[in-house]
Amino acid sequence: MKLREWLGHAEAQLNAGPHPDRAKRDAEALLLHLIGKNKAWLMAHAEDEFAGCTLIRYAGLLERRRKGEPIQYITGETEFYGLPFRVTPDVLIPRPETEHLVEKVLKIATAFERPRILDIGTGSGAIPTALAYNLPQAQVTASEISASALSLAEQNASRNRVVIRFLQGDLLAPVDGETFDIIVSNPPYVPATDRDSLSVEVRDHEPALALFADDGLSIYRRLIPQAFAALVPGGFIALEIGYGQQPAIHTLLENAGFTDIQFTPDLQGIPRVAIARRP
Repeated sequence: MKLREWLGHAEAQLNAGPHPDRAKRDAEALLLHLIGKNKAWLMAHAEDEFAGCTLIRYAGLLERRRKGEPIQYITGETEFYGLPFRVTPDVLIPRPETEHLVEKVLKIATAFERPRILDIGTGSGAIPTALAYNLPQAQVTASEISASALSLAEQNASRNRVVIRFLQGDLLAPVDGETFDIIVSNPPYVPATDRDSLSVEVRDHEPALALFADDGLSIYRRLIPQAFAALVPGGFIALEIGYGQQPAIHTLLENAGFTDIQFTPDLQGIPRVAIARRP
């Protein structure tokens, strides 16, 4: 059977999965990942015969996708802020929404000659790697409680040829006594009660440790006061936040002593990034 025909079968199979709207795109992406070719090659070889062990492996990838496994975990690859990253089920898949957080930090960083930046709960290392790549003058540190996630973050930093100090521990514990110009974090903020409302891709495959936080605010309640104490006067905190959390986050920042509190919406108009300054 020809490649073109197998792709048609693959698309039909994925139409029975959780994302039929992406069936054709995912079928092509999995095939190209498997054979190590690009789409131009595929268009030129659509009439080639496709069989044997490669076909068996392709069927296995399709079945994983049909059951809802994120395509990024199947291929082990994703892109964030124009950079390549390896991802595994040990870490969240970096979201486009988080690029808004990076953009805000890049703007804030212009106020400092050699900004000292701390990323808390780094996961795959996407945030500090993007920052270090675009701010070669910055001193970037990243903390993470999960050893497996930290190892992956180190690999991603090395892959993108940036220098980051990685430390294992809970929130700011690994940098106790140090001060920073900017503290950034995309912490777990999904309320545990929202678990059943999430897509099967997220609910059943991404790490719960990086997703859920009791009522959604428990990490912020600990993180925000710790960040205030670790920031220099005039330093900034930058946080990604969840849907409907703006009022609570504003109160937490204000009560901790932060001023100039601002929120930036994502492309859907949802407040997604909180920025505040330590006076």
